[in-house]
Amino acid sequence: MTVFKVLGTGCKNCRALEANLYEALDLLAAKARVEKVEDYPAILGYGVSATPALVAGEKVLLSGRVPGPEQLARLIAAYVQP
Repeated sequence: MTVFKVLGTGCKNCRALEANLYEALDLLAAKARVEKVEDYPAILGYGVSATPALVAGEKVLLSGRVPGPEQLARLIAAYVQP
């Protein structure tokens, strides 16, 4: 099962990215585990300088923006299985 990590300190945009990620998974009818990473040193460990950020398989897919559910679905489609 794919693990997605939402990196951020819990701000409004971080929560929006997490919500949009769940919607994107629903659009794809895919199952995945979503983890929140709010520890600042852990976030920096991914080389991310702007949050929110999204990680899949330890690869940073995006940072510093909140795409809508449809955009996220296109972005994560290669990482999930229906």
